[in-house]
Amino acid sequence: MKRIGWRAWQQFTQAHVLVYRLSGGRVAGSYRGSPVLLVDHVGRKSGKRHTSPLIYARAGDDLVIVASKGGSKKHPMWWLNLKEHPETTVQVGSERRKVRARRATPEEKERLWPVVVDVYAPYEEYQRKTDRDIPVILLERS
Repeated sequence: MKRIGWRAWQQFTQAHVLVYRLSGGRVAGSYRGSPVLLVDHVGRKSGKRHTSPLIYARAGDDLVIVASKGGSKKHPMWWLNLKEHPETTVQVGSERRKVRARRATPEEKERLWPVVVDVYAPYEEYQRKTDRDIPVILLERS
């Protein structure tokens, strides 16, 4: 993404997070009909706190997110940060909860992939367009 495009994306994301938090997820709580949560993460190099709005699915009491980055060759920064600092918080609507993030095992991914694709169909296309095995991340209540 070009530098100006990246700055615009960051500003859009910050506005999305602010509106979501202020409205308890009533506004900005979905994207193209798919539910959105906010995941907090700490920069693995900077130590700065960040929040990312992400599409999610439910698997029992766990929340499931996908590190697709639109099918990019690289993992999203939020996933690299969560790998380094897996204990975090998420906001789902007005509920905030403490969670521990971990990558789904291959067996879990096989079971969860149809669930996340049902929530957001473009994940299938994203996986086809990259050689990277797109991680499925479980956010387990802690």
